[in-house]
Amino acid sequence: MSIIWERATRDTLYQVRQAGRSMRLYTNGVLHSQYNPGRPLTGSVWDLLFLPAFFYPPESIRRVLVLGVGGGAVIRQLRQFVQPDTVVGIELSPVHLSIARRFFAVKGKGVQLINANAIDWIKHYRGPPFDIIIDDLFGDIDGEPQRAVFADQTWARSLTDKLSGEGMIVSNFESRLELMLSAYLDSSSVRSTFNSAFHLSTAQNYNAVGVFLKKPATTRQLRDRLRRIPQLDPRRQAPRLNYNIRTLQMTDRNHD
Repeated sequence: MSIIWERATRDTLYQVRQAGRSMRLYTNGVLHSQYNPGRPLTGSVWDLLFLPAFFYPPESIRRVLVLGVGGGAVIRQLRQFVQPDTVVGIELSPVHLSIARRFFAVKGKGVQLINANAIDWIKHYRGPPFDIIIDDLFGDIDGEPQRAVFADQTWARSLTDKLSGEGMIVSNFESRLELMLSAYLDSSSVRSTFNSAFHLSTAQNYNAVGVFLKKPATTRQLRDRLRRIPQLDPRRQAPRLNYNIRTLQMTDRNHD
């Protein structure tokens, strides 16, 4: 793997590394994005972020909001496999957005990349709702990835307010424990917003991706829709979509 671009600021080192056609974005040594246009399945957490779109018929996903663009791998995957009309990406780092456009080819009709603080942007957003909100807001501390925004009641409600009538939130967490302690599961008032919830994971990462839907859904629906798409069919041998999924119980825990 070779470093094809890098920039150092006072406290941040950005690097773009390439291995064959695979591009990787590292910030302070933390991998933020990985994408290969010839092999769009990464085998990593980015697959888990676009995968929940298939709980719905793809034609029903028209507007997607991505919080935390990085290099934009998940936006590339959404545009290839789901093809929503609009994908809005919010990213705090202007360097990341420049890299997303230049090295990851995140551009084109229907893609809006916005340099903004996600908390402030969500607070002031008054536009049309989104069918999917992907919360992938991560930074790093001492070379280790860490969520940038704690998923408490205030944050969870601010996102649910921006969802369409049957929308979903897909949220990336460092671990299953962090997922279970989030307001999506620990707050009855937030939990009551959703009809279904799932935990997605992969053997390649410790991350736990929570999926929260405002309509009833089952893992069978997801599998059936994936099987209709040759590149995503879990029965395919290679490159294969590898994921584990668990249904989360949305019973009242009386923690509010």
